[in-house]
Amino acid sequence: MKNTIAIQNSWFSAVQAKINDYCQLFKLKLNLVVVFSAVVGYVLAAGSAFALVDLLMLILGGFLITSSANAINEVLEVDYDKLMKRTKVRPLPSGRMKSNEAILAAGLTGLAGLWLFGLYFNIMAAFVAGLSLISYAFIYTPLKRISPIAVFVGAIPGALPPVIGWIAFTGSLTIEPILLFAVQFFWQFPHFWAIGWLGHDEYVKAGFKMLPSKKGKDKQTAFQSIVYALVLIPLAIFGTMYGVGYRLTILMSVVAGILYVLPAIRLYKTCEDKAALKLMFASFLYLPLMQISWIIDKFWI
Repeated sequence: MKNTIAIQNSWFSAVQAKINDYCQLFKLKLNLVVVFSAVVGYVLAAGSAFALVDLLMLILGGFLITSSANAINEVLEVDYDKLMKRTKVRPLPSGRMKSNEAILAAGLTGLAGLWLFGLYFNIMAAFVAGLSLISYAFIYTPLKRISPIAVFVGAIPGALPPVIGWIAFTGSLTIEPILLFAVQFFWQFPHFWAIGWLGHDEYVKAGFKMLPSKKGKDKQTAFQSIVYALVLIPLAIFGTMYGVGYRLTILMSVVAGILYVLPAIRLYKTCEDKAALKLMFASFLYLPLMQISWIIDKFWI
């Protein structure tokens, strides 16, 4: 009896460990953020006409595509992940998972996600999802070691999820998803630069060029963060002219925008890590506040 229980516990622990490894391979937390952005685009396009089953299929398809992109990213960067404290515990650099297994998982999830978008929704949604996957995994990932322009390139697939969600419902590209793309595109620069600032020494050790200035953590990087954060205020307000939000969105674009700009200004003044940390937390706050305001304006105003 004791041997049976021990075997069951051992099996359960092994399964749990494997699930944890796949959560890390697929970058589960980042994955869920990406999928939520796609859901926002879908809901804004559909309004009250959306079906729960369709929404669940969108979530599944988005999860599969994002999982594939993240897995490919980790396969390509395994040697560099070994050099950084934050990433060396991942399943590939730690040796808990072989590259062949990760490549197989990436291939299966990617193909399944593209098949789902193309068959269940439409070819255009599948095309944009495929574009997002390829540009993130095979352009942004290797470019990180070549030039800081990688952040610009990476911001493109990073801003495509709401577009994918919109097109999944409508089957067409209009001004509204372009505006959603623009907000999420510009939001990413202070966000990535704050993360790059905090992890600068580790990124340099691995050969990643994440900050726009050649000197790295300086006023030039901080100033550019201010510029991109400021652009978001009029951009989000402009979107209301085309139906992306209404009164709450206007209010939130100013409030959330100021909350985003202020730590960027603080970073410019001090060039301190604690200011970069506040900017990073502000970036975590800004996008969901805007997304929630768009949805509230869509359904209740």
